[in-house]
Amino acid sequence: MNIGYARINTLEQQADFETQVDALKRAGCEKIFKEQVSSVGLREQLDLALYTVREGDVFTVTGLDRLARSTAHLVKITEKLQ
Repeated sequence: MNIGYARINTLEQQADFETQVDALKRAGCEKIFKEQVSSVGLREQLDLALYTVREGDVFTVTGLDRLARSTAHLVKITEKLQ
């Protein structure tokens, strides 16, 4: 399964949100987790998406800035996915 994750910080970014979701659909994502939250806040949908991913699945985001706060955070997420 191809699982996607989209995130925006504020309602003013709604157009970017729709762009992310459209890109994830075009990439073949069958399930898309979406949330509007700061990257430093609790991201329940990201946690749920990471929990949902199984061996053989593909996890897709439109940009690393939508996923991780820092390189160290990206490494932790990558470790969870492995």
